[in-house]
Amino acid sequence: MLVWLAEYLTPYASVFNVFSYLTMRAILSVLTALLISLWLGPALIKYLQRLQVGQAIRDDGPQSHLAKAGTPTMGGILIIASIVLSTLLWANLSNHYVQVVLAVVLGFGLVGFVDDYRKVVQKNPRGLPARWKYFWQSLIATLAAVYLYGNATVGAETQLLVPFFKDVMPQLGLFYILLAYFVIVGTSNAVNLTDGLDGLAIVPTIMVAGALGVFAYASGHANFAQYLNIPYLPLSGELLIVCTAIFGAGLGFLWFNTYPAMVFMGDVGSLTLGAALGVIAVMVRQELVLLIMGGVFVMETVSVMLQVGSYKLRGKRVFRMAPIHHHYELKGWPEPRVIVRFWILSLVFVLIGLATLKLR
Repeated sequence: MLVWLAEYLTPYASVFNVFSYLTMRAILSVLTALLISLWLGPALIKYLQRLQVGQAIRDDGPQSHLAKAGTPTMGGILIIASIVLSTLLWANLSNHYVQVVLAVVLGFGLVGFVDDYRKVVQKNPRGLPARWKYFWQSLIATLAAVYLYGNATVGAETQLLVPFFKDVMPQLGLFYILLAYFVIVGTSNAVNLTDGLDGLAIVPTIMVAGALGVFAYASGHANFAQYLNIPYLPLSGELLIVCTAIFGAGLGFLWFNTYPAMVFMGDVGSLTLGAALGVIAVMVRQELVLLIMGGVFVMETVSVMLQVGSYKLRGKRVFRMAPIHHHYELKGWPEPRVIVRFWILSLVFVLIGLATLKLR
């Protein structure tokens, strides 16, 4: 929005030309999303407390979590507001990549909001029934995938980039839609599973968003793309603004979500953030690298799959509790130790993912 205003004013005052630089707008996007989060956070938390929108705690979980009962949830509203407002201010809104990300963020945010609302306001422990939650996630992801496929203008937009191999880039064709669907829905639910401890999900999300911003900027810059031997995607650079908005919004939310948390993000936040990371990874053609950088999300998801599968097939559990972060809590690790060690693992995974830019 402000990009258009700056373009209009530049002929009258050259100082406004600074807003045409993508890197400057990325910095402003981080700061804007961060300040919005810090400004709106206290008021939202007080409002949620007045509504008694408190988190329900499972009785069969770690006993240390019982003290968290009643902590306000649905704090993901703060994250979504910060991301959307910052993106609207600093991104080029005519870019269809930006439009798709905003649509996915708002769509998955609505699904998560309905789920949280039914749980904590209507006191329905099931929330939105799983089949309906999955249906709406699937519908939004499929629509986004079909739109992106239909609007692809260069072959590179529908190729599969294989990490560490510079010449392995098969053309996906219609399989692009299927891959995009699974990446968006899968990442959304993986982040949701990870969101079980104070700050556990938001910091890996911040790291992955920052790294995806690097990929978006490099892919959208012809010289960098040629130097790094990655496909040049002319419109992808603008996604840097969205990634930095996620980064800033995440930092602002972490201010209130760090241990001991004053607010939880709820499904409205976790489902949305995961979907945003997934659709951005699809756009910059880094779906496989997302698997690496989101290693913590993968660990959490696989631990649940193993636990459920083992119990159904053998009647035995692999872990003391799933997702795996609860396993370590039940082994006696204090919650802050689990959180920080998972953050460290996430940093390692993100660095490995970034290394694929050169190791090709």
